[in-house]
Amino acid sequence: MQEIIRISTDRNNGLYDITRKVEAIVHKSGIEQGTASVYVQGATAAMMIQESWDQSVQNDVVTLMKKLIPHGVWEHDAQDNNGDAHLKAGLIGPGETIPVIQGRLGLSTWQNIFVCEFDGPRQIRNIVVTLTEA
Repeated sequence: MQEIIRISTDRNNGLYDITRKVEAIVHKSGIEQGTASVYVQGATAAMMIQESWDQSVQNDVVTLMKKLIPHGVWEHDAQDNNGDAHLKAGLIGPGETIPVIQGRLGLSTWQNIFVCEFDGPRQIRNIVVTLTEA
């Protein structure tokens, strides 16, 4: 089974929680055991499983990425001024795989699924969710 989640982003750099949307797809599928693959389309966004208890960890991820990969110093900036976004997305990666256990995502208490936007705001980001039954 496969579905596409569409979100819009309102910041240049930010994390967007899509856990509930992925959970709804898993529930709808009826799959009891297997895997959920979550993949963001686009070369300037990424996927991350991270703590969801408060906004501080998400803010820290954005701050770290800005410190590690600053804006405006990359060769690709001559094309469209987003060289840093490509590097951030490449470092984190476009996908995550989560086990489906007894019909639910196998995330721990504090884990959630986030889209990492590094070149926003964007009207549409497509996230492909692919469920595979064991």
